[in-house]
Amino acid sequence: MTESAPVPVGLSTASVWPLRAGAAFELAADLGYDGVEVMVWADPISQDVSAIRRWSQRTGMPVLSVHSPSLLITQRIWSPDPEVRLRRSVDAALELGARTVVVHPPFRWQRRYGDAFGDLVDELEDTSGVDVAVENMFKVRPPGGSRDARVSAFRPSIDPTDVGFRHYTLDLSHSAAARMDALALADRMGAGLSHVHLADGTGIPKDEHLIPGHGGQPCAELLEKLVSDGFSGQVVLEVNTRHATGAASRARALAEALLFARLHLGQ
Repeated sequence: MTESAPVPVGLSTASVWPLRAGAAFELAADLGYDGVEVMVWADPISQDVSAIRRWSQRTGMPVLSVHSPSLLITQRIWSPDPEVRLRRSVDAALELGARTVVVHPPFRWQRRYGDAFGDLVDELEDTSGVDVAVENMFKVRPPGGSRDARVSAFRPSIDPTDVGFRHYTLDLSHSAAARMDALALADRMGAGLSHVHLADGTGIPKDEHLIPGHGGQPCAELLEKLVSDGFSGQVVLEVNTRHATGAASRARALAEALLFARLHLGQ
């Protein structure tokens, strides 16, 4: 029997915030990651394909994936039109040699984009060969709402399997905030699960992005399941190090996260 190739383990540029994307490439190379996911957001480097290519060449770290500017704070990056942003993300992935674009489901108020989203994703995958992997999300407390009130800002829901796409991103910090069973979600995603944002959370309704093993999510179990299921996608550490007390503290946290992933992937 031919042994399957090891699952690539990447580092999201979001994991070094408030440092810029270049720091993620340097840390990924120093710590032994397999590559980098570029979160396109306020960092000017993340928006500049040529700059990202230079960092990739300088450090020897390939770009595994591009995270489309889907956050509330990124609604004006590249274009105010979400379709244009997604198309540019796929173009960036092609230019950088990345196999995956991560995208959030449409917001509820993005009616035109939401109506066309499924067809747009299919078109982009068909014409580019890039996996457009739709990510699971979580509900938030509405302004002025009670402590326990939660609403979805996404259409039709926080669970992309309610619609059905060819490719999915499973984010464990989001499943924690949603109090969603991550292993059951992985089963619903099935063979379409092509990308994992590895992080942890305690179950509070907040996107914590803890180092795996520091919360209550089945991070180890999911990674072991990926191996047993013959997963051929990518695992990316998208964790929060903004409270690191310095460079050494951040490096230790990201080294711990990488060790956790490699251990439970059997690497």
